[in-house]
Amino acid sequence: MNILSIQSWVAYGHVGNSSAVFPMQRLGHEVWAVNTVQFSNHTGYGAWKGQVYSGNAIRDLVDGIADRGVLGAADGVLSGYMGDAAIGEAVLDAVARVKAANPEALYCCDPVIGDIGRGVFVRPGIPEFMRDRALGVADIITPNHFELEYLAGMEARDDAALVRALDAVHALGPAVVVVTSLHTDDTPLGFLDLVVSDRGRKWRVRTPLLPVSVNGAGDAIAALFFVHYLATRDAGEALSHAASSVYGLLRRTEEAGSREILTVAAQDEFVNPTTVFAAEAL
Repeated sequence: MNILSIQSWVAYGHVGNSSAVFPMQRLGHEVWAVNTVQFSNHTGYGAWKGQVYSGNAIRDLVDGIADRGVLGAADGVLSGYMGDAAIGEAVLDAVARVKAANPEALYCCDPVIGDIGRGVFVRPGIPEFMRDRALGVADIITPNHFELEYLAGMEARDDAALVRALDAVHALGPAVVVVTSLHTDDTPLGFLDLVVSDRGRKWRVRTPLLPVSVNGAGDAIAALFFVHYLATRDAGEALSHAASSVYGLLRRTEEAGSREILTVAAQDEFVNPTTVFAAEAL
């Protein structure tokens, strides 16, 4: 498959495209990477060098790809962190061009807004863009727990509330919603949930909670779920594959005591996860 991935890029470490591209390639897919920013490292370090690209810079790169006559060969578009709302509009323009060339292509949006404990950490205008513009175009979205609650406009503190929040987000457009880093009152102590909702059917994967805090895992989950879903059109199976791979990646990272996820060193986890977690109907 061919994936147009429009996300951030860091020279050191693995977030955004630096986290998403290689796992998709390791699974045998071609990735056309367009970077929304180019930073020395992720912003969690507190200091970094680099720049945010403009929406027009994104359009120029997509124009160049279109000039090769290959947009119709794209199976999907994946987007992540956006430096500002203008970049978001350029992403939606790219999605429109790909879908015009290939109506079967899907758009997966990782609506990066914030996280529990940190709140909103993106620039003003981005949360509203995600809610009011991107969701109406996206086929698949991959919010974390905090982002799901923001987009739904309600809390999701137990399974019943989670279902209501998922239904509220579906009403805004996406057919498939994947929730990562989910911990509700119904999640057992020492575990973490991932949930996918696909046109009314819902599955959950529950994994042990690892004592590790790194950036970029959500970017990897979004990418892995997207390509597995494109290949199988089975949301439960795609979630099982993605969750199992990222759990193995994080376990290897925790064992090594690394601040950066071991995307390259633990690459076998993308193909043959050490531990497979099955998806259960919710």
